[in-house]
Amino acid sequence: MAAPITFCSFCCSFASKTFSNLTSATHFALSFPHPKFNGFIWSSQDRTFTSSRIFAKFEKFQGDPPQDSPEYATSQFQTQQQTSPEDDSCLPSDLEGAVRQSSESSGLFVSSGGMRAIVELLIPQLQFLDDEGAQAELWELSRIFLDTLIEETGCQRVKAIFPDAGAAALLKYQWRDAAFGFSSLSDRKPVESEDEIVVMVVPDYQMLESVKRIASDLSGEPPRPLIMWNPRLISEDVGVGINVRNLRRYFLSTFTTVYSMRPLPEGAVFRCYPGAWKVFYDDRDRPNRYLLAKEFNRRPDAEELEIIFGNVHEKSEQEPTLFNQAAGLFASLNRFIKVISK
Repeated sequence: MAAPITFCSFCCSFASKTFSNLTSATHFALSFPHPKFNGFIWSSQDRTFTSSRIFAKFEKFQGDPPQDSPEYATSQFQTQQQTSPEDDSCLPSDLEGAVRQSSESSGLFVSSGGMRAIVELLIPQLQFLDDEGAQAELWELSRIFLDTLIEETGCQRVKAIFPDAGAAALLKYQWRDAAFGFSSLSDRKPVESEDEIVVMVVPDYQMLESVKRIASDLSGEPPRPLIMWNPRLISEDVGVGINVRNLRRYFLSTFTTVYSMRPLPEGAVFRCYPGAWKVFYDDRDRPNRYLLAKEFNRRPDAEELEIIFGNVHEKSEQEPTLFNQAAGLFASLNRFIKVISK
């Protein structure tokens, strides 16, 4: 696994990569990006807190602070003070925990009769797969997801479909003890009749026709569950044309997002089946925690997020910062994008 990264260096690094690669053909967004915060993770220099800040709920994502640091002492003190469930108690404490949690929610969905599911971990470090070690980390996380899914469902006929034949062959060789089957989107027959649950690992837009064909085949008699894990079916190179709108309307709309976690500059959007969609914002009185802003029975849109985080800024009674001004600019732009993409 790749070495952990501190929250601030993690965000700053991602921001620099995002701005320098907006037009790169090798980088593409995950399937359901929220327009308001699509790819923009801002440097802590534009924020109202110090650069040493670390979210306690995600400290395992970014690496634990040294035990002799003020942040460590603060987080330890706060942990000792907590005697009742917090607003953010449903959030995972690290990336591996999020993967296990997503697999548990997928297993519950499938066991309840669900047929088409999407799991999305919209973590910046998982978006740029050409970074050194990024693909290896992604495959290891997918292994955790698949193993946990087998444990949760008791199913012994799980088929994992990887993006290409090379990755499938390599992982099959490395994971000779795996309890699931291997295939790729480019295989002539990626799914066998005896497969009971199919998991597509990071399917991308270049193989969209194969994805749709497999989904259609699995809808036959008897229907079999299909889980898309971190799909990348919408490329930023494609834009918001009619093909993307049709993809969302006629294909992706047939799936249920059973798990979604998206850290934002000042909070997070989270959903874990069968629970509601939840929007969290930073607790300014307890710098290392989140507060629940609102729950939704569907994915909150950009306008609703703008209202929530706008209200938080008003309550803070702070002067407008560079971050706030830039966020307002992008909110206006995203309202335009939202209109033309309907």
